[in-house]
Amino acid sequence: MRHNQTNNPLTLINTATLPDLMKGVTARFADNEGFSIATLNLDHAVKLKQDPSFRAAYVRQTFVVSDGNPITWLRRLMGEPVELIPGSELIHPLAGLAAEMDVPVALLGATDNTLSIAADRLTARFPGLRVVAQIAPPMGFEPESDAAEAILKAIADSGAGLCFLALGAPKQERLAAFARDIVPGCGFVSIGAGLDFIAGTQTRAPVWVQKIAMEWFWRMASNPRRLVLRYARCFAILPGLTRSALRASEKDTTKTTSERGGT
Repeated sequence: MRHNQTNNPLTLINTATLPDLMKGVTARFADNEGFSIATLNLDHAVKLKQDPSFRAAYVRQTFVVSDGNPITWLRRLMGEPVELIPGSELIHPLAGLAAEMDVPVALLGATDNTLSIAADRLTARFPGLRVVAQIAPPMGFEPESDAAEAILKAIADSGAGLCFLALGAPKQERLAAFARDIVPGCGFVSIGAGLDFIAGTQTRAPVWVQKIAMEWFWRMASNPRRLVLRYARCFAILPGLTRSALRASEKDTTKTTSERGGT
């Protein structure tokens, strides 16, 4: 799959729904072909404007989905609606598919304790699931370093065909891009704090908070020192993203009108 390399990060999304994503991953598993999955949110949109290495990594992702209500709403404004697919919610369907297709799984990121608990809970939930590697990188880990290459070779040696990356952005997306040449037969999925949620070492917002699209506020209230500035930056780029979405919508409308006039 190819991405439009424009100033509008909304165009990076190339997979609209979870069924579309699962169909694509199923085909990759069947062919023993690697892939990567990124989940675009406002924080990523901020980083994409600031960090060339992050932009380069995003362009190399196989599948990009919408992870965040604002991104989903903006895509609707563009006239190209997509489903909300948070990265943390990809773990269970992909682990279930891996168990069904006998694809070994690796867990990379977080802490040794989190990985151990998450592995136990995933294998209990999905009979037949094989977790063949659990790796918690040291502090200061860089995704294009010699240490990263050694870790990726260990994943390759484990036989894993699916790896959940719990490193946070931009490290997990950069590592997924770096891994394409080193572990070409493995799929890398960037899931942020997803393994912590499964292990119970972090708590996700209650379902009712998620349903009213206020999970961001719940997170910020839980850790204001770390997140207030991040969300301020996210809100600051919303006007520009809205203009980009409207321009994209106008172009599509003009194109459609032109095509109808030519028939």
